[in-house]
Amino acid sequence: MKNKILKTMKKNYMYGVAIVLIIGIIVMGILLYKQRNKYVIATENSYNLALYELIDYINDTENYLAKSMISSSSEQGAETLMHIWREANLAQVYLAQLPISTNELANTARFLNQVSDYSHSLAKKAINGEDLSQEELDNLKKLHDYSADLQSTLEQLIIDMGNGKISWKELTKDVDTAFAQQVDNLSATSFSNINENFGEYEGLIYDGAYSEHMESAEKKGLVGDDVTEEEAKQKAISFIGQDKVEEIKSNGLIENGNIVVYDFTITIKNGDKNNPLTISVSKKGGHIVLANYNREIGEEKIQIDEANKIGKNFLNNLGIPNMKPTYYLKQGGAVTINYAYEQDNVTIYPDLIKVKIALDNGEVLGMETTGYLNNHTERNIEKPSISMQEAKSSLNKKLEITSEGLAIIPTEWKTEIFCYEFKGKVDATDFLVYVNAKTGKEENILVIIDTPDGILTQ
Repeated sequence: MKNKILKTMKKNYMYGVAIVLIIGIIVMGILLYKQRNKYVIATENSYNLALYELIDYINDTENYLAKSMISSSSEQGAETLMHIWREANLAQVYLAQLPISTNELANTARFLNQVSDYSHSLAKKAINGEDLSQEELDNLKKLHDYSADLQSTLEQLIIDMGNGKISWKELTKDVDTAFAQQVDNLSATSFSNINENFGEYEGLIYDGAYSEHMESAEKKGLVGDDVTEEEAKQKAISFIGQDKVEEIKSNGLIENGNIVVYDFTITIKNGDKNNPLTISVSKKGGHIVLANYNREIGEEKIQIDEANKIGKNFLNNLGIPNMKPTYYLKQGGAVTINYAYEQDNVTIYPDLIKVKIALDNGEVLGMETTGYLNNHTERNIEKPSISMQEAKSSLNKKLEITSEGLAIIPTEWKTEIFCYEFKGKVDATDFLVYVNAKTGKEENILVIIDTPDGILTQ
């Protein structure tokens, strides 16, 4: 009798343990499901933000293209064309953040690159007081019409996503099938039209500034062997700091950008769970390509000079020395500083890194290294063929020079020119003038814009 009771108690105990385990598994599953949903929502929010920003900048590009066709003065035309150049560049930044790899988006990136380069080329012509030709005005009209179509397409995409006809999940799950099936739901202009209509604008690509082969040039700073997703994940954790990472989620391999990257979303300890940090690590070499964290920032206590030092020390600690702060922009309590590589007292502008610093406590919130990874290498810098004084003699006599030095600047054709860099002032306007250190030719003029939010160039 006693043995029977013991067996019954043992059996009941085992049943109890099994029930507890089952309940535990169910609870754990629910928690993991909820956590996964939080990550999905955060990731989709970041995609939505990128899409809305892309539409805003394309809308601005379209408006400035419209203005460029009716400008009556070369001065106003130059200003408008520089706006187009800037807005199209910013649109490319947000386009690269969308998790879609298709010919349509690749063509859209090429289109924005054309708009940027073409407007910059025409701006230089207008700055020199030259009127635009009828052919150039016709080209601007074509670019305007296409940007309007693109704007309509993207706005329709947002409408269809709101109606549940298409989702980020479907787009990222199986681009080749889901995307092809869903574009049929897009009314009026659709992504399929982008690929079909783009041929109309390829005539604007000519040898030099807009030649396609320049976009696929060797990325000189992207060194090292390919890394696995797990290796990239560890590099992301190391970059942020293990003590700051609460959770990390992989968003997979992103191949539609300028550099192929593994993309991750990181929840910061004691941070906003719905506002995670995003970070991208290159497949080749395992370099940090982009990191960004948009936390709430308190009262500004850090001055720009101190922020410059913080950014430079940060880059030094990453093993990226000899970076010189150039220009900056303040937004939302943070400052984004452009750092250019410096070799033998020559500022090398193509090797550019952007660092985002919180002005409440000096925390580094982000970094973007695309320029540096595309271009960085040790240059064989020869001595100038003309002297500093000879270069000065070619400048406008009204320019009151405040500083001078040597620099390597990028060109529209994705090449580099060794120049003397002169900073000066005419009346109340500050300029940067670049004179070829070998030929003495004036290569470029930039207007320095000093605003309460930063120092920028156009």
